Amino acid sequence: MKTTAFALALVLSTLANGALAEGAGLKIAQMQMPHHNAEARVAIWYPRGTGGTETVYAESPIFRGVEAFTDAEPAAGLHPVVLFSHGMGGTDRAQAWLASALADRGAIVVMMNHPGSTWGDHDMARGVRHWTRAADLSRALDMLTDDPDLGPHLDLTRVMAAGFSFGGWTALSLGGATGNLQGIISTCTAQIATMDACDLLLSDTVGMQRQDSGLWNASYADPRVTAVVAIDPGFVWGLEAADVAGLLPDAVLIGLGDSETQMSATDFTASGLAALIPDARVLQIAPAFHFTAMPLCKPEGVAILEAEQDDPVCTDPPGTEREAVHAAIVETIVEGLGL
Repeated sequence: MKTTAFALALVLSTLANGALAEGAGLKIAQMQMPHHNAEARVAIWYPRGTGGTETVYAESPIFRGVEAFTDAEPAAGLHPVVLFSHGMGGTDRAQAWLASALADRGAIVVMMNHPGSTWGDHDMARGVRHWTRAADLSRALDMLTDDPDLGPHLDLTRVMAAGFSFGGWTALSLGGATGNLQGIISTCTAQIATMDACDLLLSDTVGMQRQDSGLWNASYADPRVTAVVAIDPGFVWGLEAADVAGLLPDAVLIGLGDSETQMSATDFTASGLAALIPDARVLQIAPAFHFTAMPLCKPEGVAILEAEQDDPVCTDPPGTEREAVHAAIVETIVEGLGL
């Protein structure tokens, strides 16, 4: 296990290095997901060649948007692929900053809105069925491969599964890790204060005890995936060596925060996951916390969230430079893609 404490001051200017055409291409599509019996929104970011209509994507009263060019021609050549999974209750917009930056550096990034666990379509009882998320991204890669415009530009020798929070587990799953339902239940039963959300997971509403262990513990590895990056991944408690035996080598675990600020549910060190993966690269970024992976906030964002009594997603720990944390994440993924 190779652990790195990232020097954030060194990466503040890295996003400008190695860029292709200014501004990334963006294609929004709807695709049918038979395993959900529903359509899902897919945002595909790609290196831009020429043209396109300039827009600002993922802008809100709280968060800054990112520049994008719709209907642009893709850049010539082959580009590695990133299959990205958002967190529980998130959307593709929450990490549009990451997709845009990766596309600027030469990657094609698929960001899926997972039915049942997306903001505005959030049902925790359905959302915890993690295997449906892996199926979402595998199907999205099928669709992308068949796309007449982008398909010819895919470098299918470099396909990375990446994700944030619950999406970090999706990435690990696509890369060969398997779940351990009884491990999570036992963790919550015996150590209720150790993992966030145990009360909810064991509640009648969600009922982890009623989940199908066969489905939960099965492998959902996609053989096309060649690399894995999990950012503050969820469901990392209660795992055993056999559950990570099939994980791709050199997986990357990115932790946000330190012992005081990292969310317990995503603490892959305290949970024992990191120790089970001796060849993993572990990157611990501090100061930061879980929601530092959200977009850059507008100055008025904190006040709006406080007035609405919403999660303090714009309030980083003292000393945090969110832009630098974002840059560190981008650089880590770019390195893994060989760009």
